Amino acid sequence: MRNIVGLLFITFLFASCQQKVKTEDIAKINGYWEIEKVVFEDGEDKNYTINESYDYFEMDKNNSGFRKKVMPQLDGTFIVNDTQESFKVRIDDDKVFFDYVTSYAKWSEELISISSEKMVFENSEKKQYHYKKATPVNILGDGKKIK
Repeated sequence: MRNIVGLLFITFLFASCQQKVKTEDIAKINGYWEIEKVVFEDGEDKNYTINESYDYFEMDKNNSGFRKKVMPQLDGTFIVNDTQESFKVRIDDDKVFFDYVTSYAKWSEELISISSEKMVFENSEKKQYHYKKATPVNILGDGKKIK
């Protein structure tokens, strides 16, 4: 019986300490994000040390927007195509969801945490995608300022 009470206490402790996403923080999504790792449901993770593409998010004041893949170039610019995934932000039971729609599919991801530098999404398969804020790459050293 003591083990059950202890287990319930620990579960409650973890649940109450879990950071909730504040609605005012959702706007931090805007910009370029680089995936760091994916954590699978069984706890295994796959690290991404080099990324050929970043995710670019743009959200308006109505909590809708799009995500698209962009490819960073050596001069600090990005190659962009016309393919994008539209989303709408939905708040349900103090959780923040991004509902995506394309011509081919619809799906949702929960925004687990976000700051100016880090972000975590979880999909329906319980995979967590950990991102870091991306910065332009400029290894040409041409002295030009990157926008």
